[in-house]
Amino acid sequence: MSQTVRRAIDILEFVARAPRTQTEVGEHLGVHRSTALRILESLTEGGLARRLPDGRYAVGHRLAGLAHLAQEQFGLKDIAGEHLRSLGGRCGHTVHLAALEGDRIVYVDKVDPVDGVRLYAQIGRPVTLHTAGVAKAVLAFLPRERADALLAGCDFAPHTGTTVTDPAAYRAVLDETRARGWAVDDGEYEDYVNCLAAPVRDSGGDVVAAVSVTALKARADLGALRAAVLPDLMTTAETISKELGWRP
Repeated sequence: MSQTVRRAIDILEFVARAPRTQTEVGEHLGVHRSTALRILESLTEGGLARRLPDGRYAVGHRLAGLAHLAQEQFGLKDIAGEHLRSLGGRCGHTVHLAALEGDRIVYVDKVDPVDGVRLYAQIGRPVTLHTAGVAKAVLAFLPRERADALLAGCDFAPHTGTTVTDPAAYRAVLDETRARGWAVDDGEYEDYVNCLAAPVRDSGGDVVAAVSVTALKARADLGALRAAVLPDLMTTAETISKELGWRP
């Protein structure tokens, strides 16, 4: 990659976080202001950057339009697939991907362990909102009004002894999930399995999906599962998020 192209990419990522002055861009690149200005002018001429009335530079409308078009070429499942398979291969448990679709959270992909028991989860079917780890990992990070709207039709029916059946208690669980950054299903739908789930964000920073690792308790209880896979799970969800355009 040429130095000019590398600098142009660096500038776009820099101004995408916040509008910047010519001087700030030069300092960020470690170059003279005139060098930064030449690249900024080329980016502005091409519509990839724009000069604001106060003299600062921001992302151009053409770049935003290209990003919107590009999203149609990269579906969540396509981007996540290889990462899900890699995670499943490393941990040896079942990996799920669930996405927020309208007023539902739906399973969109699943990776079964090669030499283990296959757990039931049908692709395309909605998750059980008050038990599934992937549901908690999404709902916890939605605006309160949106989360409440999704939960309005939830019956909070008991499935096991650990199912959270009280709406107020469940909202407390969502608060805990948001605070720590990941979710838990402690045998709340099927008492012989447990899972951990992490949120996936889009280019705007909104949580749109979640990745989970589900294990038979006989193979790994919640403590063992957390110790063995949580860092890898969080890294996988973050990697998928970044490929969707999210920047921390």
